[in-house]
Amino acid sequence: MKEKVILAYSGGLDTTVIIPWLKENYDYDVVCVCIDVGQGNELDGLEERAKASGAVKLYIEDVVEEFVDDFVIPCVKAGAVYENKYLLGTSMARPVIAKRLVEIARIENATAICHGATGKGNDQVRFELGIKALAPDLKIIAPWRIWDISSREEEIEYCKNHGIDLPFSADNSYSRDRNLWHISHEGLELEDPANAPDYDHLLVLGVSPEKAPDAGETVSISFVKGIPAALNGKALKASEIIEALNEIGGKHGIGIVDIVENRVVGMKSRGVYETPGGTILMEAHTALEELILDRDTLAYKKGIGDKYADVVYEGKWFTPLREALQAFIDSTQEYVTGEVKLKLYKGNIIKQGTTSEYSLYNESIASFTTGELYNHKDAEGFINLFGLSLKVRAMKQQTIKE
Repeated sequence: MKEKVILAYSGGLDTTVIIPWLKENYDYDVVCVCIDVGQGNELDGLEERAKASGAVKLYIEDVVEEFVDDFVIPCVKAGAVYENKYLLGTSMARPVIAKRLVEIARIENATAICHGATGKGNDQVRFELGIKALAPDLKIIAPWRIWDISSREEEIEYCKNHGIDLPFSADNSYSRDRNLWHISHEGLELEDPANAPDYDHLLVLGVSPEKAPDAGETVSISFVKGIPAALNGKALKASEIIEALNEIGGKHGIGIVDIVENRVVGMKSRGVYETPGGTILMEAHTALEELILDRDTLAYKKGIGDKYADVVYEGKWFTPLREALQAFIDSTQEYVTGEVKLKLYKGNIIKQGTTSEYSLYNESIASFTTGELYNHKDAEGFINLFGLSLKVRAMKQQTIKE
């Protein structure tokens, strides 16, 4: 009986050509596993394609709810944004995919797991760190670091030489990754940072701000302990809120980011991300935290969020550090409960009011009128003490000059 390999399968040309390649070079039975993290109709017709290419079995695993609840929402709570722009759409999905690949490998008693990530990208790191953390005994195969195939034309020719004739063309198009949270775009004109993105050709989830409606739209989002719980007053699952906000935000040109980022492997890469719902959700969560968290916690959490983003981006989800950071973040969310109203208008998100029973904003203190809780005269003593070190240093410098 042949040994089995689990192939992370998307149904695209890159992972389809891997099936005959694995059979030829390793003599494995290939079990394809497609992980559904919300990529929509990209899953249509996969079983026929996988088996026509030589796979013995195909799993299609719906992990959307797990992806959102256990991977997306922790990043929302953290306020995790990589290099000030990237909302980690691909980065968050890779650990849940790796986890499910390992689970299927155990069910199938497989020897190895294979992925189709290239040798230049971040995903090879994320997949392999996840697999190593969860199943250090399993072999990992990365064909793009092994084979001599270097183009779509060569991939198509390889399939034909192995008796596989599939409806793929060698046309040049964007390299995309999609899930419920976002879609990423790389390639074509984006490869030169001097070029403006061709948004008319590129965008999938929405429109450019210029083409958004002339009338804005207001949404309200409610959170319970940092977790989105309702949209416009209607209780929904977090995944349903993201799905609805994607549609609303996309219509208004929200969440389009053009970034040159620093990959884990050391190079810079340029891409465009569409994250309409996620951008709105992160903005709402930030607005609520401003109202509820005390100054020191809010400031410290910003640094923790940046570190959390780095950890997730680098594929270190299943690590003690990520778990420890999560424990801190979760403790800060105990009172992050309330409602945020936002107006969406031509790519902009404009606050329309934030409310919470745990708000630390006290109108009697913040008002310009004198109240019982704050005496203007007290500020003099505070400033004298707060600035004492500055005054002492200035006096010393003055003495030295004299």
